[in-house]
Amino acid sequence: MSRTLFVPGRIELFGKHVDYGGGISMTCAIEEGITAAVETLDTAVIDLEDARTGRRARIPLRRDARPGGAHGGTYVAAVARRLARDFGPLQRGVRVVSSSSLPRSAGLSSSSAFVTMLTMAVAEANDLTERPLWREHLGTRLALAEYCGAIETGGPFGPWPGERGVGTRGGAQDHVAILCNTAGHVGAYRYLPAALMGEASFPAHWALLVAVSGVRATKTGGAQADYNRAADLVRGLVSAWNDETGRQDASLASALESAPDAPERLERLAGRSGDAPWLLARLAQFRRETEQVVPGALAAVSAADGGALGRWAVESQQGAETALRNQVPETMFLARAAMASGALASSAFGAGFGGAVWAVCLRDAADGVRERWCAQYARAFPARAAKAEWLSLRPSAGVRWLD
Repeated sequence: MSRTLFVPGRIELFGKHVDYGGGISMTCAIEEGITAAVETLDTAVIDLEDARTGRRARIPLRRDARPGGAHGGTYVAAVARRLARDFGPLQRGVRVVSSSSLPRSAGLSSSSAFVTMLTMAVAEANDLTERPLWREHLGTRLALAEYCGAIETGGPFGPWPGERGVGTRGGAQDHVAILCNTAGHVGAYRYLPAALMGEASFPAHWALLVAVSGVRATKTGGAQADYNRAADLVRGLVSAWNDETGRQDASLASALESAPDAPERLERLAGRSGDAPWLLARLAQFRRETEQVVPGALAAVSAADGGALGRWAVESQQGAETALRNQVPETMFLARAAMASGALASSAFGAGFGGAVWAVCLRDAADGVRERWCAQYARAFPARAAKAEWLSLRPSAGVRWLD
């Protein structure tokens, strides 16, 4: 049997680096993504081919699967190991021919879309969704998204312990956005555990533009180490909080909500750290983004208030630059240049250290905004602009079988 699966990318509009702390972010799925022709095989393997390049990977669905092949072998092996361990032995495999319209290493979650696509393909081939264990622990899209996130990060989920993963140690924001957002809407989700906090219809007279900077935002090497260090410092603060209080809070958000004086006590703990200046700034950014920026931005979208959205976007961008310190000159320039070109709001997004910037503008003015934005970037960063990509998008539905 052959079926076609579409897995979209996503844009993180607000809520920078809050998912691994259990905060709230506002995201949308997009129209660009991975289209995969999935055929069931009688052999327990993942046989993967990139339709454009012809690159392939063939990896057995076994607990000891190792990376192999030129096409995403590390990610394929992570999915194979985890599903074989949690639901094996698996009897059937998949032949997947995929094509992606997502720019790579741009912050649009191409790797998370890849992991989600493989997980759903193998689950479909083996009828995993009919098993009691799946129904009990992965019976909702939110739960499945968190499980896909655990496969990528190597984290535990439900009854299953963690193991080695790939990529950055996030909180499943990307997978939730990819699986759970609805067409024409932005969604505000909380993490650890994941829950929908609210959604708003994206105004029909607005347009969503994305500038891919040409600076690769990779999930490997130095950028991965920088991201994971930031995530681990936040988790370390929560661990110190639990040691001091005797609590078992799973996230920074739950620790902050545990008592009226929790914010002040967490600040004192952060101040004792060897990374005190960064951690104190990070704590303030986390609270501001989660408690004020995301709710304010969601209300602005709901009311089609471009002025308010722009103010929240400026604040979010400033937090990324001064507290997260994960921006590069190109993304900082693009966020400001979009506003100067006539956008209502603009901000960088994703893990940072490169990647892309979104902008919201009036739909009737979109062509002019994009032209001016592109021209400004070409003048300021001609070498990067030669590699840049410019997208016009609308909030889209999440993962779906097309047949």
